[in-house]
Amino acid sequence: MTAPQPLIAGNWKMNGLAASLDEAKAVAAGLEGTTARVAICPSATLIAQMAWALKGTPVLIGGQDCHAEASGAYTGDVAAEQLADAGASLVVLGHSERRAGHGETDALVAAKTRAALRAGLEPIVCVGETLEQRKAGEALAVVTAQVRGSLPPELADNAFSVAYEPVWAIGTGLTPTTPEIEEVHRTIRATLIELFGAAGEAVAILYGGSVKPSNAAEILHADEVGGALVGGASLKAADFLGIIRAV
Repeated sequence: MTAPQPLIAGNWKMNGLAASLDEAKAVAAGLEGTTARVAICPSATLIAQMAWALKGTPVLIGGQDCHAEASGAYTGDVAAEQLADAGASLVVLGHSERRAGHGETDALVAAKTRAALRAGLEPIVCVGETLEQRKAGEALAVVTAQVRGSLPPELADNAFSVAYEPVWAIGTGLTPTTPEIEEVHRTIRATLIELFGAAGEAVAILYGGSVKPSNAAEILHADEVGGALVGGASLKAADFLGIIRAV
């Protein structure tokens, strides 16, 4: 089966104001010749503005989370349908900062993934172990359980990706070794095939966790790495383009 097209997605997290749209425009202007799909996931306040600013460019717009319900009395939450209405076509779900900081379980991530599909959004579902779990030799078991618990069967025949983000590497400047990344990505691939059959071979498996221009080429050319979910380095066009060009 043909390998999935690489996806490089920038997660701006809780950063960026209207003036930051200039960085997004610079990314769009520098994509000539890239073979990857490129997405930027800003805060919800910027999605509509960014979708308008990047209209007609190849850059995809994504949300950083969504509620499992389509509407209701959920003050402060954003529905998948609202993200789509604002111009998003993807959404990041189950990020470790949501799992740890907001108590999100695999079951809740799966419910949000169903919501994304309901709204026509492409989910990017995140998994990853803590440093304590890595040191205890539990990384593969933890990630496998998260994949099984967070990916509902409704994903079959729908576009989605899985992002492996070791919690201990996010924003720390630390990264696993290439063999460690490959070991986890191969495990995720095997689990995807177990869950979805041959279709599991076509799912892009992204790596995230202190990805920057200086290490992007080595990471992106590792076995079973089909792209990257980029945090801080996606906030500046020059850095983000450096990662995109490493594909």
